[in-house]
Amino acid sequence: MDLELHFLQLGIHHCPDLLVREQLGVSVSLTVNQFSQKMSLAEQQITTDLKELKKDPDHPILDLLAERWSPVTFSDRFLAEETLQILFEAARWAPSSNNLQPWYFIYTFRTTEAFEKIYQCLSEYNQSWVQNAPVLMLAIVDEKTEDGKENYHALHDLGLAMGNMIMQAQSMEIATHMMAGVDWKKAQKVFEIPEAYHVATAIAVGYYGGDPDDLKENLREREFKPGKRKPLDQLARRDSWWELKK
Repeated sequence: MDLELHFLQLGIHHCPDLLVREQLGVSVSLTVNQFSQKMSLAEQQITTDLKELKKDPDHPILDLLAERWSPVTFSDRFLAEETLQILFEAARWAPSSNNLQPWYFIYTFRTTEAFEKIYQCLSEYNQSWVQNAPVLMLAIVDEKTEDGKENYHALHDLGLAMGNMIMQAQSMEIATHMMAGVDWKKAQKVFEIPEAYHVATAIAVGYYGGDPDDLKENLREREFKPGKRKPLDQLARRDSWWELKK
């Protein structure tokens, strides 16, 4: 198998140590496999337990939907640029009103200046854990139609694009954590985003994993808290609106 392709499949594209080994003529197959195995075995059980804890649907649905949650810990596994492009491609194919596709994303990797810029726009709570994420994004919408009118469906369409991205990520064992706690005005200014566009949310992205025991107590409790959803009869009603309680 081509070495570059092998790295990409393992999510460790351009791992310097392994490339050096290849250049020196040292066999890297075992090294790559050991690296992958170490990452999966160290975190697999915790991740599996958390998935079971979060999963409690009343009706049979896709495992991708039931097992998704928004973690505050992430694996140290490298998230390749090519992998992110797959997530954006999934978002690109979402439906939208009049096919306007009003969504845009700014993304950046940890240790970069842009990562710090997004970090500084987040709420204090989100700052307390988000440094664990390998990648941060800003999700942005164009609030105007092509003829300059208000696009009242822009946020709805961004949600559809994010749904695509999230499910694609979930299928690849990549976690996503959307954050409403972002100073959108500050982000708008820092990244020089035109006024016709609106920073809707921030997103932390990385492979599932990490050790919840390394978290502060309040975050650790959150990580092990079972997922809850409103009962279906509060969300969907046949034929009419709900009767108001007197």
